[in-house]
Amino acid sequence: MRIALLAAVAAGALMVGSTARAQNTNTTDTPPATNAPAVTAGAPIDKLQDFKSTGAHTLVSISQGGERADAIRKTLQGIKLPPGFKISLYALVPDARMIAVGPQGVVAYVSTRKDKIYTLTDRGHTGAAEDVREFAPTIKFNNPNGICFSKDGFLFTVEQNRVLTFPAAEFFYENPDVAVAQVVKQGDLIPASEESFNHSARVCRVGADNKLYIAVGQPYNVYAPEKYDMYYKAGLGSIMRMERDGTNREIFAHGVRNSVGMDFDPKDKTLWFTDNQVDGMGDDIPPGEINHATKAGQNFGFPWYGGGHTRTAEYKDQTPPADVTFPVVEEAAHAADLGMSFYSGRMFPAEYKGAIFSAQHGSWNRTVPVGARVMVTKFDADGKAIGGSKPFAEGWLDEDGEYTGRPVDVEQMRDGSLLVSDDLAGAVYRITYDGKK
Repeated sequence: MRIALLAAVAAGALMVGSTARAQNTNTTDTPPATNAPAVTAGAPIDKLQDFKSTGAHTLVSISQGGERADAIRKTLQGIKLPPGFKISLYALVPDARMIAVGPQGVVAYVSTRKDKIYTLTDRGHTGAAEDVREFAPTIKFNNPNGICFSKDGFLFTVEQNRVLTFPAAEFFYENPDVAVAQVVKQGDLIPASEESFNHSARVCRVGADNKLYIAVGQPYNVYAPEKYDMYYKAGLGSIMRMERDGTNREIFAHGVRNSVGMDFDPKDKTLWFTDNQVDGMGDDIPPGEINHATKAGQNFGFPWYGGGHTRTAEYKDQTPPADVTFPVVEEAAHAADLGMSFYSGRMFPAEYKGAIFSAQHGSWNRTVPVGARVMVTKFDADGKAIGGSKPFAEGWLDEDGEYTGRPVDVEQMRDGSLLVSDDLAGAVYRITYDGKK
């Protein structure tokens, strides 16, 4: 009921126009002094749900120039792409993680694993965001890594153990106060006893069924067998599905170790997702994964399998389920496959239509590092991956094994270009094509 009420109020607010917006926005790099009452982080959410002001008047914006921007542009000169493609700096965004592009194309949202979400606006349509600012600064976030839009303009944010929704997010983003509702209250997504600093970056998507899908990693490399029953029931190591108001929660897919990337195939509306697999088994095993969930209730093998068909030592004496669904594509071991999205734009050549673009964050536990690149997975007419995934954009890992960037997510803009986030460089890139088709 509250979410429906918020939607109605948001619809009315959209009629107000830009005048009120300008009166409540400050875009300086450092917020000026104000006589407004101090806002205690976290406390305002009850006020915002009741459409009350918190008294905040300013937003912090991020400077988009200087030596840091110049250094990133220099790095991008060394990134290798197929002929006709170009990569450029779209925005400086501290700790940039997942990307959600608004359905109206007004603004893109970028999350962090810390306590902030940012909005990116290219007001002049120049191909770079000149306006980057904090979103909803009066709300205290805790690892709001997961962000996704519904087609009707609701932004969902998934934290370590809470889910919020923001109606009309492409309108309210220019004010410190925003319309918000709790989909899953703090402490109700997973058991509070299992909260961890590890594998707590969630991701989300809204499906064609208008339901919210959330990938929930489990906190261990491989959890102990005595944890299995609790984790299976609670959905730790799963993909959850629920109504957009949080009701009718169910486990859509089991056996998922730590997925930090998923998207729906625009053709048949089925879910695909990446998964990060078990560490400490050697440089070349187990493989990372791109998986395909064709129906509810499938099991993708963890903890019996550490990745692909590689069995884990902790469960080697146990019989795995007979109906395990194995990955469609096996990726380089420990490359850390994260965000992914299907390409449906018209800017790129036809061979990329329907392909998956995915980000490899880069390894931390190989003797020879691998990853730090954007991959592309193409499919034939029968829907089979053609030769697995191939590097599409690479060069953030130099010959000495040093990272100059670590891609996290890939999302398509309305014009068909791609945005790529990088939490090491603190940046978002834009990939375009101007060659022959």
